[in-house]
Amino acid sequence: MTETPATIERVAPPLAAGEASTLIAFLNYHRDTLRLKTAGLDAAQLNATLAPSTMTLGGMLKHLALVEDQWFSVVLLGNEDADPWRDVDWEAERDWEWHTAAQDTPEQLRRLLDDAIDASDRCVGRALSDGGLDQLSVRESRRGNGRFSLRWILVHMIEEYARHNGHADLIRESIDGTTGE
Repeated sequence: MTETPATIERVAPPLAAGEASTLIAFLNYHRDTLRLKTAGLDAAQLNATLAPSTMTLGGMLKHLALVEDQWFSVVLLGNEDADPWRDVDWEAERDWEWHTAAQDTPEQLRRLLDDAIDASDRCVGRALSDGGLDQLSVRESRRGNGRFSLRWILVHMIEEYARHNGHADLIRESIDGTTGE
């Protein structure tokens, strides 16, 4: 079934809940906002740009799938890169995910993000069980100033989605005039 804006159900974060539940609810809300902003679009629309930027909604879907995998699986749990990131020459193509999204179908891009989110949710569940929000990442910061707490990673991911959802608002409006939350 092709997702359309009418088939995306965003659940508002609770007004009063524990810290972990609140953070996860906000992350899910922003994940669903991106799904909403990209729902019902075909390959040409997912590859549309809004000058002067070269950013596309398809590139955004693929980028956020990468970011999900990197933060929750690689940094938090210390796993190796998953497919399709494993064989990318990041030195040669720093923005590979953004540039190659046009080669993927809308279904592939949506599935890539959904699979990454499902894997991330399992990683978060494991970390919450092992140490809660204070659970530290296996990998250290590239700056060499320590490891990240799960709390920090969740807040960072909310910020990452929120920032890109702002971009998605503008791109989607330029494609078909759709506006809204």
